[in-house]
Amino acid sequence: MLKTSGGLIVLCPEECGNSPKKEFLKKFNIAFAENDRAFILENIADDFHWNKIGDRQLKGKEAVEKTLYQMADANITELHIFNIITHGRSASVNGELVFENKKRVAFCDVCMFNGAGKNSKIREITSYVINMD
Repeated sequence: MLKTSGGLIVLCPEECGNSPKKEFLKKFNIAFAENDRAFILENIADDFHWNKIGDRQLKGKEAVEKTLYQMADANITELHIFNIITHGRSASVNGELVFENKKRVAFCDVCMFNGAGKNSKIREITSYVINMD
């Protein structure tokens, strides 16, 4: 268990530190839970595409930044990462978010990077989200 400086409780399997991409995706999900817009925007490609299944599609950094501002009051208190799977340019993260009001949301994000290297940016995310209440 890790507790960030912002007070977020993070539970993640230890093996996630064995690969640079897994460690990056752990940090990216922590940034998302803490609404760290600077980190997120710095690590997505300019032509980024976010497909939120059953909700909407966002294209470009500007659309993502606007959505992150709208999510600023989400008050996520816990991030549980169950799996981070990476292979070449693709990756997947699944887990659960717990909000201050005890609401729980399960998620699975399928990510595509703009390259296979450890410094590649995320080009696309397809998110599947289920309310657990």
